[in-house]
Amino acid sequence: MATDVTIGIDVGGTKCLGVVVGADGAVVAERRAPTPPTGDALIATLRDLIAGLRDLGGGGCAVGVGVPGLVDASGTLRFAPNLPGIVELPVRAALDGRVVVGNDATFATWAEATVGAAAGVTDVLMATIGTGIGGGAVIGGRLVGGRHGFAGEFGHMVVDPAGPRCPCGHQGCWERYASGSGLGWMAREAAHAGAARRVLELAGGDPEDVRGEHVTSAAAEGDDEAGAVMARFAWWLALGLANLATILDPDVIVLGGGMVEAGEVLLRPARAAFRELLEGADHRPPIRLVAAELGERAGAIGAAAMARHPPA
Repeated sequence: MATDVTIGIDVGGTKCLGVVVGADGAVVAERRAPTPPTGDALIATLRDLIAGLRDLGGGGCAVGVGVPGLVDASGTLRFAPNLPGIVELPVRAALDGRVVVGNDATFATWAEATVGAAAGVTDVLMATIGTGIGGGAVIGGRLVGGRHGFAGEFGHMVVDPAGPRCPCGHQGCWERYASGSGLGWMAREAAHAGAARRVLELAGGDPEDVRGEHVTSAAAEGDDEAGAVMARFAWWLALGLANLATILDPDVIVLGGGMVEAGEVLLRPARAAFRELLEGADHRPPIRLVAAELGERAGAIGAAAMARHPPA
């Protein structure tokens, strides 16, 4: 069995998810562990996950690991805004020189472009909307890595130089507005202003306890104030997507990450705002905005796929 399967691991801000993937792309086993706060502890966690996944059927097969942030060609995590304190971590060297290591959202993009929501499409853009924003692009059927492997850090495009400070050290990054954290921030602003009463009720009455999920729940109920917050959030999301589409001209944009679980509550206003913001929208073929199909496993499945067929 070991020769027919691969192992993929996706390191997130709060959890590490590992899967064993068959030759047909199906997940046959899964394990997860909390993401630790230090580099040494992260390496230890990854070693344990790999060992456990091999016990579940992975044998001596190839392994891919996706991590958030700037990952160079040597498999070193140079910088990770959403993993505070973990920098210059030689992930591949610490695990095994044969392990394929890359950016988690880039791997997720490859998974969605090959076996997920954009399977069969040659020009695909993906944005993963979670605590932060990651992403990737497949152009002409080829995954875009950039000269150093750092392509796809979409969340750190600056969209408002006077905006809130980002964990990366800059101000007004796109992910400060269009991530799950950004939605929570907007909702707390609205709650303090008395413009999100149902959202505040769901949060227990304290504006500082308001989170993005409270907005999503209230908007799904049809609450107008929550809908207004979601529309503002969707506009910021669409702004970044329109900028990227202007540069890359994809056929499909896949939206992944935890925020996409909101479904049409988010996708509907995002599609409307995207059309308004996209250059020449009435004079070009439509660019489809679709939800990811592989869910939280996308990064791990993509890591396994890259391990099966490592990039040249």
